[in-house]
Amino acid sequence: QVQPVESGGGSVQAGGSLRLSCAASAGYTYDCMGWFRQAPGKEREGVAAINTNRGSTYYADSVAGRFTISQDNAKNTVYLQMNVLKPEDTAMYFCARLRSYRPCGSWSTDDYTNWGQGTQVTVSS
Repeated sequence: QVQPVESGGGSVQAGGSLRLSCAASAGYTYDCMGWFRQAPGKEREGVAAINTNRGSTYYADSVAGRFTISQDNAKNTVYLQMNVLKPEDTAMYFCARLRSYRPCGSWSTDDYTNWGQGTQVTVSS
């Protein structure tokens, strides 16, 4: 499957908002899509995931209440609305689809495949 394309990153001040998009081609099918992020020198960590059939959503504790994941099935796109951004949210953000038979909401990068190239988010204090 073709990789999804992330967009929407940028530089904002603390307290600001950004909306990231993960656009997949028509042939890119998925039951669960996850957003991950990776800061320099750190491991990639899960941020949010959505079960696209049930609409169930999952969030890491560090972003719960501030980030919202959603989907537009007509556009085959998953969004990540990020509010009240903090400097520690600074990272490259990636989306990927969950591998078959893995639990949606898993934060293991091994459970995901077809990663996008990422979009950079920088939050200044």
